[in-house]
Amino acid sequence: MNTLILPSLMCANQLHLYDEIQSLINSGADMLHIDVMDGQFVPNIQIGTETVKAIKKEFNIPLDYHLMIEQPEKKLDYFPIGQGDIVSVHYETTKHPARAAEYIRGKGAKALLALNPATPLCVIDDVKECFDGVLIMTVNPGYSGQKLIPGCIDKIRRAKKSLPDGYIIEADGNVSFETAPEMVSAGANALVCGSSSVFSGAYDYKISIEKLKKL
Repeated sequence: MNTLILPSLMCANQLHLYDEIQSLINSGADMLHIDVMDGQFVPNIQIGTETVKAIKKEFNIPLDYHLMIEQPEKKLDYFPIGQGDIVSVHYETTKHPARAAEYIRGKGAKALLALNPATPLCVIDDVKECFDGVLIMTVNPGYSGQKLIPGCIDKIRRAKKSLPDGYIIEADGNVSFETAPEMVSAGANALVCGSSSVFSGAYDYKISIEKLKKL
């Protein structure tokens, strides 16, 4: 599969979010990455449910939900999950990952299991048939602008070798123009792009996305 470029809306100008989204779509973004944080699992609060519903209603582009929330299996119906979307739930936040995946797939979306940097890859082994991919955090979740945790590149490489063909392997954290080639070479086929690339200010959105897609 081609590498998906997923700009993270938490890094966009929040006062001009409509225009930002339109510009990202026009610039070739494959999906919009939606960081949802509850202030409990991570020390931050990000994009709320009403904002997500408005985005879903207004724009015809799939959404890539990253649910950094406790007990996501109880809150999935808060979100307008639909056909073609991707939804990631964290292994560290749920006792019932397979139940969450079943709900997500029932909405026509792809279900991913998200793993923090310190969470071993092997936790997905017994439920990998329930999921369509894995989201590998390459920084600790919660804030943009962090440095890459080096061992996470090897984690991507091991995921590529051990997980089923066709699995989505999404990398999230410090996806820069320098680190993205390493991630793709290791096996990532979806890149969450934030302040290190698309929103770095080095180029406009169109040029940034084109540069990343050339990888």
